Amino acid sequence: MFVKICGITNIKDATDSLNSGADALGFVFYDKSPRYINPQKAQDIISQLPPFVRCFGLFVNHTADEINDISKISGIDTAQLHFNCEKALKEKLEVKYIEVIRAKHPDDIVLDHDKFYIVDSFVDEYGGQGKRLKLQWFEDQDNSKIILAGGLTCDNLHQLKGYGFCGADVSSGVEQSVGQKDPQKLKQFCDNARAISR
Repeated sequence: MFVKICGITNIKDATDSLNSGADALGFVFYDKSPRYINPQKAQDIISQLPPFVRCFGLFVNHTADEINDISKISGIDTAQLHFNCEKALKEKLEVKYIEVIRAKHPDDIVLDHDKFYIVDSFVDEYGGQGKRLKLQWFEDQDNSKIILAGGLTCDNLHQLKGYGFCGADVSSGVEQSVGQKDPQKLKQFCDNARAISR
């Protein structure tokens, strides 16, 4: 199972995440988030990472030009679009992107099976609130291109077994305080994700 650790704010958390087995890191460019990081600081961290690490940038209500500029400065690989984007905006992007579905109802996760998505629970604050989605919404459907987010922790990750999600995205569930990751939780989360995949 693909594991993404979001809300990275410092090199130690980035390194601890990778040493624990994470496949990707996420950097929050939404300036109202307590996990916000400016693009230059993100670049300082990303420049110290191994070449195989995928880095995502979380964007909320940014313009295409802003996303392109921040992506170039920071060095992220993929823009995580955490808001409803018009087709015209997506066509202007010069970086790969993945859309986030902020689900309120089961109908929200009836998705295009030709695309990958991150599916998160709807909250006004745009993520990092630890709110869980109801897993029964995902029963009897193909979840192989869904990265699940929202309220995941080391203790409940095992509940995803059998649903066929391609990945898990976690932020607050592996923190010791807001914006600071807990090394033990990171290790346990990644170990549990690997156990699901067996």
